[in-house]
Amino acid sequence: MRAPILLLRGTSPASENAVEMRVKPLVSLAIAPTIAWIVILALAAANCPGQDVASADNQRQTAISLEQEGKNADAEVVWRAFLKVQPTNAEALAHLGLLEARKEHYTEAVAFYRKALALNPTMPSLRLNLGLALFKAGELKQAIQTFDLLLKSQPQNPAEALRLKTLIGMAHYGLGDYAAAIPYLKQATAGDPQNLPFRLDLAHSCLRTKQYPCVLDVYHEILMLNAESAEADMLAGEALDEMNDHAGAMQQFRAAVKANPQEPNVHFGLGYLLWTQGQFDEAAQEFQAELTNVPNHAQALAYLADTNIKMNHPDVALALIQKTIRINPRIEMAHLDLGILYVNEGRRDDALQELKVAAKLSPDDVNVHWRLGRLYKAMGRNDDANAEFQKTSSLTKANDSVSSKIDNARTP
Repeated sequence: MRAPILLLRGTSPASENAVEMRVKPLVSLAIAPTIAWIVILALAAANCPGQDVASADNQRQTAISLEQEGKNADAEVVWRAFLKVQPTNAEALAHLGLLEARKEHYTEAVAFYRKALALNPTMPSLRLNLGLALFKAGELKQAIQTFDLLLKSQPQNPAEALRLKTLIGMAHYGLGDYAAAIPYLKQATAGDPQNLPFRLDLAHSCLRTKQYPCVLDVYHEILMLNAESAEADMLAGEALDEMNDHAGAMQQFRAAVKANPQEPNVHFGLGYLLWTQGQFDEAAQEFQAELTNVPNHAQALAYLADTNIKMNHPDVALALIQKTIRINPRIEMAHLDLGILYVNEGRRDDALQELKVAAKLSPDDVNVHWRLGRLYKAMGRNDDANAEFQKTSSLTKANDSVSSKIDNARTP
């Protein structure tokens, strides 16, 4: 029995490009009287101790025929009846696993596949289907082990080997194990030169492992497939920013905005780069554009508030900060800026509370300790002030990369 094989995106030609198996609408027993009688007979046979081999084989053929016709619910009933008579039949267990996978019940599919594998470890496609069900169930480490065992223990033709390597690479990527994913994704992109999603995943992996030239190399490959990929432009911009080419990074983010102004975080990324260069008017426009796309984008709200403080619009900033904290109270900048506004209003106790929260959220932010030192000094608490100023001597003021800010924006 060679079961149909689930495929991940882009691991095969267009005719096989789906990640999930799709099934035809199930035919109910109420409108299929012939099938109803087959199922009744199957159940009756299951309760008959004298069922012979021919009868069991008829059940098997019936179940397989029902599957082939897309009548999966009926096939499942027959296979379960068959299994009552032959509870150690690996083929029946494997088919039930496949039917559960078709319903996207991957945990249940895994259980059936494991039982079948214990009975017949050489059944064609069984271990691969187990690996795919594990992948879809989110059990990526176990999926990797299964695919790796297949790759090492069985001779594979080049297409099958590439498929397994691609699956392993995608599983590592899904786990955030980017360094391990890179060699597999490189093979996947080499084996499928027209596959854009794999190249984007490879570029992300290179970025996360600080292999910035790799990001730019993949970016140029992506341009050959899609010259208007906003995501690719952003990745290139993030890499250039990490390499301290801030002008180049800004150019890439402007290209990304032009390619797709609705791309998540594209306006925020450009706004942040402008903010780091002190171009607050334009930065505010970009943060506002991000908020037009995503009204509750907490990072964009926080930086829009900060630009308004720097442009001397405290009332506008205060409303934005309060909204930011309601959405995400763990954004340090919002508490820092709220503390600054309170200091300016003479609300020293309130300011102290907010600055302490900011220091707890980001203990290495030199600006927070400097602000705390000034506030303590104004309150006559000289020892506390000196302690805060002492902390600033071991810290340096530095802007985070746009990549880290976008990562923070993606994290709830």
